[in-house]
Amino acid sequence: MMKITVLGCGTSMGVPMMGCRCPVCLSPNPRNRRSRPSIMVEVEETRLLIDTPPELRLQLIQYGLDDRLDAVLITHTHADHIMGMDDIRGYTLQTQTQIPVYAEPDAIQDLERVFRYVAHPFPPGSSSPLIRFLPIESDILTIGSAEIRPLRVFHGAMPILAFRIGAFAYVTDTNLIPEESMAQLIDLDFLILDALRYQEHPTHFNLEQAIEVARLLQPKRVAFTHLTHDFDYETVNAELPPGMELAYDGMIVEMN
Repeated sequence: MMKITVLGCGTSMGVPMMGCRCPVCLSPNPRNRRSRPSIMVEVEETRLLIDTPPELRLQLIQYGLDDRLDAVLITHTHADHIMGMDDIRGYTLQTQTQIPVYAEPDAIQDLERVFRYVAHPFPPGSSSPLIRFLPIESDILTIGSAEIRPLRVFHGAMPILAFRIGAFAYVTDTNLIPEESMAQLIDLDFLILDALRYQEHPTHFNLEQAIEVARLLQPKRVAFTHLTHDFDYETVNAELPPGMELAYDGMIVEMN
């Protein structure tokens, strides 16, 4: 049994975007409010967080996922994907148990620089998150009940990771999926895929490109993420091909 919760599906600026008064940013529809991108994946009793965006504490509390965590997976180290890392402290203060954070070796260098105090704790009487950074260096990563396959994708010229877990895959912040990774993304029941906006972008799929990739991969269901204020939820969903939809904050998908 697997449960996927979309904690955030917005772009790096979030929606509403600061200073914007467009219809989507002013929309009362809660599915047009998009915090920065992250998901929680639960496989049996194992709970995995993918990325730690700036709103992480609020996301975890809102969706009732603030009580326990087994591990964190990092796709890449842009600010909208890591700057909530300190919120892991909320878990470790409860459990006094170190939480592993898995990332590629180059990404770990970034994380150790940005969160230097994790390895150099604050004085007694203060707190810092109990985190252990672990490199992803193998084709398969096993954490509890979850078997995770890291996959290479490209965010412009930047190599980053997508993740396949069983018949689910999370592919955010990309405009190029190499053939060898495409081959690992077939036979999916559910795919979450980057689709930034209508216009082309140098480091993200736009909606047209994401639809084409989804058609090639043919998952049973696909939800598009990392969404700007271009997209009104109801309007775009009504226009998408069957089996395709926009993700939204709080979206839950359960799979056998």
